[in-house]
Amino acid sequence: MTKIDDTNHRILRELSRDGRISNLDLADRVGLSPSACLRRVQELERAGVIKGYRAVLDPALMGIGFVAYVTVGLNTHTKAAQEAFERAVALAPQVAECHNITGTVEYLLRVEAADLAAYKHWHTDVLGVLPQVQSITTFVVMGSPKDRRA
Repeated sequence: MTKIDDTNHRILRELSRDGRISNLDLADRVGLSPSACLRRVQELERAGVIKGYRAVLDPALMGIGFVAYVTVGLNTHTKAAQEAFERAVALAPQVAECHNITGTVEYLLRVEAADLAAYKHWHTDVLGVLPQVQSITTFVVMGSPKDRRA
């Protein structure tokens, strides 16, 4: 297992800010030689600490004008019900994230849609008709002053 020392933390912080940074610039920012920096990055990749690189997209330019977090409670607390729900959610392009959580409900979803009408259609005609769903609560995102997702 790769040790996450202070230098590796600095590398990861810089890469999370800009995954396209050149090795020369990264090495300069973290205080390493370019060859030592590249070896560390490659080891972090091999060890699975760095799982991949992503583009950060502009939601508005992608046609997404509505974002909400949605909690979903299931009516049956079985593995089969969870698996069926997760399969259905995996097919929904509106669901950007799905998390199985603890508490009074089983799932927290991040849902992205073109607008309120598109969300209402998905809420009513897709999510609302799943046989496992007992409760749905929607929290509309009005702004995101801090968002570290890539």
